[in-house]
Amino acid sequence: MTGDWWFRHDDETVVWAGRPRLSAALGGGVVGVATVAVALLAAAAVDPRITAASPLGVGIAGWELLRVTRTDYVVTTRAIWSKRGVLGRKVRRVGLAQVQNTAYSQSVTGSAFGYGTVTIEVAGGPDLELRRINDPQAVRRSITDRTGTVDREPPGTVEQWRAVLSVVRDIEAAVD
Repeated sequence: MTGDWWFRHDDETVVWAGRPRLSAALGGGVVGVATVAVALLAAAAVDPRITAASPLGVGIAGWELLRVTRTDYVVTTRAIWSKRGVLGRKVRRVGLAQVQNTAYSQSVTGSAFGYGTVTIEVAGGPDLELRRINDPQAVRRSITDRTGTVDREPPGTVEQWRAVLSVVRDIEAAVD
């Protein structure tokens, strides 16, 4: 994976890099192969000129394969990067300070074969998804370890929070 589509600061290191599994192109590949098969069967049964539809099926399968292989993800010590695009290129950078929450999901087959999707909630922007990646739980953990969004105890003691509550109640009584 080359770094020509993303930049790195001097003190920044790559924590994880990956892309969707090739199985993500399976649906488009099946549709493409089915289109070719239907075109060839129709050409044999009806009119040989229908074979002209075969390149459409090849194009569908090829497009899906390119869509998956031209998607890359990088997690660094400062940011999360996503690159997608077949004809063009869409690159998105989310600084770790913008990450509000993370989650991962796995389908039944994802659980069986070790892949899934990591969803990153971004402050002030749309969510970012790292789709159909290997070991999504580990990727999510590597992000949350760097963002400080892991669950932890609230700061202070119970006595300190009771004192805060008392002050808030005094303010509320003074306002009423």
